[in-house]
Amino acid sequence: MSTGTRFEALIAIMDRLRDPGGCPWDQKQTMESLQPYLIEEAYECLDAMERSDRTEQCDELGDLLLQIVFQSRIAREEDSFTVDDVIQAITDKMIRRHPHVFGSAEAEDAEAVLTQWEDIKRKEKGDQPRSIVAGIPVSAPALQRAARLGEKVSRVGLDWYNAGQVRQKVDEELDELDQAIAEQNPSAIEEELGDLLFTIAQLARHLKIEPESALRAATRKFTGRVERIEADLAGEQLSWEEAGDVEARWQTAKQS
Repeated sequence: MSTGTRFEALIAIMDRLRDPGGCPWDQKQTMESLQPYLIEEAYECLDAMERSDRTEQCDELGDLLLQIVFQSRIAREEDSFTVDDVIQAITDKMIRRHPHVFGSAEAEDAEAVLTQWEDIKRKEKGDQPRSIVAGIPVSAPALQRAARLGEKVSRVGLDWYNAGQVRQKVDEELDELDQAIAEQNPSAIEEELGDLLFTIAQLARHLKIEPESALRAATRKFTGRVERIEADLAGEQLSWEEAGDVEARWQTAKQS
């Protein structure tokens, strides 16, 4: 069975679910109700990618593809667009924004490709004045957005020269946070903590580390250690309140 045939079968399944006599749950869904599912499926796919679980990644990509087909079906009902429009739009965009591959333009490295991409994107918008930090969703995870903002402005020279300079800035932000804490100023504490987190995101960028990925790895590690302690407590038939020296148990879980 060809890829096209398989894709058409998926669309036919969605049509069957949304058409009269189909599934009441699927028929009830709207663009608004599908929003959390889109985000959830994207993060589940990301989790599988970070764990290098290709079998699960394949499954989660299927769930993401279903979201595209589902939204396209609803849009078709609204006479907004169809799945064919979605495919055509991204096909045209990829060809249009890669003139070094599909045309006569040249791009020597990845940085040149990014610069060219932004230039083409700006022209597509009609060369209207556009902020260099536009295009990054406000709803994106905060650390990820902070890193992307830093990446955007770095292209016009608004950046530190190296990771060492950013590391010094981290110390400065920590000092300012300590001062706000000492003054017991809640609003200043929140502001300085935000500045610290933003600077750490820039440090991660300079170290070529995705801050969201690093934080997810840290939370997985933390969760694993807590679950290890809980497993030990369950084996000893103890509750957290009866655990005794929790720090000692933490160190044991950490070593294991």
